[in-house]
Amino acid sequence: MPRTSPFFQPSAVASSDALAVLHLKRDLLTPAILRTYDDENVGYAEGKVTTTRYGNYPHSTLIGQPWGSQIKASKVDTGTRGRAGLHAGRGTKRKRGGSSTSHGDDSANAAEHVEVQVRDNDAPEAKEVRTPVPAETGFCHLLPPTPEVWTASLPHRTQVVYTPDYSYILQRLRVSPGTEVIEAGAGSGSFTHAAARAVFNGYPRDGSLGGDADQDDEGRDPGTGKVWSFEFHEPRVQKLQEEIRDHGLDGVVAVTHRDVYEDGFTVADGTDGPSIKASAVFLDLPAPWMAFKHLTRDLSSSLNPSTSVHLCTFSPCIEQVQRTVSALRSFGWLDIEMVELSAHRIESRRERVGLQEEGLRGVNATPATVDEAIGRLREVEGRDRSYHHGMTVKALNDTLGPAGSVDGSEDGKRQEGEGYVSKQQRLHNIKDAQSHRKLYKEGRLIHRSEPELKMHTSYLVFAVLPRAWTEEDERRAQEEVQKGLSADSVDGFVKPVSKRQKKRAAKDQAAGDKDAELEMKWQLEDDDGCH
Repeated sequence: MPRTSPFFQPSAVASSDALAVLHLKRDLLTPAILRTYDDENVGYAEGKVTTTRYGNYPHSTLIGQPWGSQIKASKVDTGTRGRAGLHAGRGTKRKRGGSSTSHGDDSANAAEHVEVQVRDNDAPEAKEVRTPVPAETGFCHLLPPTPEVWTASLPHRTQVVYTPDYSYILQRLRVSPGTEVIEAGAGSGSFTHAAARAVFNGYPRDGSLGGDADQDDEGRDPGTGKVWSFEFHEPRVQKLQEEIRDHGLDGVVAVTHRDVYEDGFTVADGTDGPSIKASAVFLDLPAPWMAFKHLTRDLSSSLNPSTSVHLCTFSPCIEQVQRTVSALRSFGWLDIEMVELSAHRIESRRERVGLQEEGLRGVNATPATVDEAIGRLREVEGRDRSYHHGMTVKALNDTLGPAGSVDGSEDGKRQEGEGYVSKQQRLHNIKDAQSHRKLYKEGRLIHRSEPELKMHTSYLVFAVLPRAWTEEDERRAQEEVQKGLSADSVDGFVKPVSKRQKKRAAKDQAAGDKDAELEMKWQLEDDDGCH
């Protein structure tokens, strides 16, 4: 049984050896596999550390924290790292003096320096991990992994299918729990993760297709769902397979290195591999029309023979769309349609305006009313007069000397400057008052769309391949039609009856019954008259 993936069933807190995402700002997210030890032998005394532009975050400060928590950055001792020795395989540590010590160095100079042991890749336990010290600035928010968050934070190896695109694609392909999906052109794995969540309906036995009981004729667990992902570039395949294992998706996603143009959509050569019965196909290929010859209703096809198959191609150029549509028509695909998506993010927030917002972030610190503007002008003019008066008095005193000082100069200066506070004191008072304000209720609620479109736009071509239809299927369908409809048979074909015809027939029948009733009544009256 495979381990539970955080993409399907996230725990309440961040756990070790699982994926977490550090949200640094709106458009900057950093993924990290949390470790209790330094698995890469980088040499930080605090163990495994994720380094960002907004601080350093030892994993020991992240593990066990509830999702959504704000995590402060930590002070990391970078002087204990020995990159040169580690890369050379000697495990040495750089000293503060610039030299390094090896494993066999037991000299007295080692006591003068901080030396921390790091865990080897094959070592069973970590030896010493220093307790992190919180830094004065820097923080992040700890987020659980979802396909949307992963798309925004994944390392880009190719162009990425973003959330507005793949959410619409999965809906149009009618992907639901238990569906088998073929994906060609996995790239960075954005669509792969989204499709895995959409098809997930429980884990297969033993982490792969097949089990000991409750299997169909193909030896698979019914209704578990599967994403069959194909990629031509081998380094990208290896990296995506590693990510799939780290994310706990290897029981639902199968990544295969294959040229689908020539070899088709099979997992293994020959008959040893599991068969694919997909009802949804997504092609992110430069020339998708070259793969259509493998998406037919042949006996060796990877398509589900008992259902209609929905297909989507992802092409950036209109010339690709034209060739794709022509090829789809020639291979018998129906309901062909091209769609172009254009999504804008709408920002909803409260806009606060006023001089009481001076010094605060994300506000408009300008006068909100005329009275505020006049008050600030009077304050500035008064402070200016106080300053110039003091300078004038000081100049006269310097000229006349102690014996001839101007009388009342200090009193006049105090009188002119009385009631005015410095800018530093004013900003300090505003920050103190902020803690007692309910900022989520203040200001005007506004909605604005982002000015730029931050997504990869492309043309989406959708098509449907009907299920294979035999003479036996036609005979069964004809029998069902004859049973379910009130109709007449004309030359062996069923002639359906409309609702209007049914209503007219019922009305005529009711009128005939009424005429028969009147005729019987008149006959009875005639019989009574004869008697």
